[in-house]
Amino acid sequence: MKTFFNGPLWNLYKRELAFYFNAPTAYVVMVVFLLIAGYLFAIPLFLVNQSTLAGFLDTAPLLLTFLAPAVTMRLFAEEFKSGTAELLFALPAREWEIIAAKLAAALTIFALTLAFTLVYPAILLMLGDLDKGALACGYLGLFLTGLLLCSAGLFASALTKSQVTAFITGFLAAFVFFMAGKLTPYVPAPLAPVTDFIGFAAHLENMARGVLDLRDLLYYFSVSAFFLFLTRLKLQTMKAD
Repeated sequence: MKTFFNGPLWNLYKRELAFYFNAPTAYVVMVVFLLIAGYLFAIPLFLVNQSTLAGFLDTAPLLLTFLAPAVTMRLFAEEFKSGTAELLFALPAREWEIIAAKLAAALTIFALTLAFTLVYPAILLMLGDLDKGALACGYLGLFLTGLLLCSAGLFASALTKSQVTAFITGFLAAFVFFMAGKLTPYVPAPLAPVTDFIGFAAHLENMARGVLDLRDLLYYFSVSAFFLFLTRLKLQTMKAD
């Protein structure tokens, strides 16, 4: 443990986390997300008088397609723009350590934002009863969706020097995964299982019902690993140049 906390991965993680908390972007993104999520939670609770998380959980996937790119857009793009990428690559750290540190910092902000939304089920627990197992699986699904989208956003950030371009590219990638499952009823029957598997909606819906399926976990981890692999290839190409 001592080696880990003194190693390059831990030091890079602290560096990235400090960038988030020393700039207003993370705070703005978190506040905007929580305001929208809170509004969607409050509508059925106060206007329809229904104690349910459906308003939040049904729209959370779409909100995540904005949150993840906003959290990841600066990770590499800002390094390339400011010229600190050369210093970063000169550190005694391997590509996977740099990628892991940046991803871990982004996921920390992502998880912190989700943690604030736990006040919604806490309110419902005071008003009635909730399926705690389904709730835990649902939040695990939201976190794994964040892992996938942050991995895609990290790759998008490694492609450009512009944070705006990184955000747009990351959002488009996230939106493809969001829409793929939604298009299943409209594609030819042989393609329906493919689009259903590619989109994260079906996987997230399974977990929101309390179903923890190995295929859903495999989906999230394999797609995330694919984007992280592409990011590493991109960094290796840049270092070679």
